[in-house]
Amino acid sequence: MKRVVVDHYGGPEVLKLVEEDTPRPGAGEVRLRVLAAGVSFTDAQIRAGTYIGGPKPPFTPGYELVGIVEELGAGCEKLKEGDRVGVLTVYGADAERVCVPEKYAVAVPADLDPAEVVSVIFPYMTAYQMLHRTARVHSGETVLVHGAAGRVGTAALELGAVAGLRMFGTCSARDKAAVEHLGAVAIDYRNEDFLTRVRELTDGEGVDVVLDGIGGTVALRSFRALRKGNSITGDPGGRLVTMGAYNTLAQGRKSMRAWFEWWPAMAITWLWGTLSSRRRVSGYRVQILRVPHQDWFAEDFEVMLQLLREGKVHPVVAERLPLSEARRAHEMLDSSAAKGKLVLVP
Repeated sequence: MKRVVVDHYGGPEVLKLVEEDTPRPGAGEVRLRVLAAGVSFTDAQIRAGTYIGGPKPPFTPGYELVGIVEELGAGCEKLKEGDRVGVLTVYGADAERVCVPEKYAVAVPADLDPAEVVSVIFPYMTAYQMLHRTARVHSGETVLVHGAAGRVGTAALELGAVAGLRMFGTCSARDKAAVEHLGAVAIDYRNEDFLTRVRELTDGEGVDVVLDGIGGTVALRSFRALRKGNSITGDPGGRLVTMGAYNTLAQGRKSMRAWFEWWPAMAITWLWGTLSSRRRVSGYRVQILRVPHQDWFAEDFEVMLQLLREGKVHPVVAERLPLSEARRAHEMLDSSAAKGKLVLVP
């Protein structure tokens, strides 16, 4: 079988396709024939070595997949050969065949497009759990989404509309129309100060929730954009949910300067959140949350599939590429985010 390998951190050029023996599942594992594997900005962070808790080389990238069960390891009882499943792998999905723990596999209906389902597993699951599991939003609340034109940002706007939220989203001028089409108020982060704009839009109150995948100094200012609440009346303040470190990559590679700027700003943000009596800061990482709460992952994935069937979410597949073009897929990440999801089809 073939799989993609990263033998040292770097840009897209470090991705190599190798051929080796087909793996056998261990105890509690199933082997899958991969139908579709997603390519995301998080994959680029893992490849470049900027993803906190990511693997050390050599490894196979690939955060999510849809595949068919080919072989069961000892002790597997939930699945059977021929079942179609979706898995959040974090890394390892970019291969023709992959062995995964049976407990992490969630059933996928055979009539759904594997590439569309892959587009739901990470972006929409992340957005849904940030909104509902971490921020615990309520209908009518105000939410600011950074990077609103990206895959997770777009998912958050669609899911926010379903939940009855009032959405604001930062984006570039070229993406304002797309963000507004999803029902959000677009804020041009290059030509507008998002903190000033948010205060204008909320009559000086601030927002209930900020979803921030950028971090660093943006997180500091996002905390200031939160509604302060009132401890006397019991009015809760706003919640900042951080996810990722977008600015730590420069031209597809790890930026040490950006890292040294990102860490102190995040430390101050977390300190503010700790000392604040009302406003709260939470970190979200889908691969960490699934370990103690695999039941949440399964439940939320079912919700995503139902919303997909009902046409309430619209994952867009920008391009389907063979496994041999993994490098090209990573090279396209910067230009494809507003167009849809890149999917490898082994």
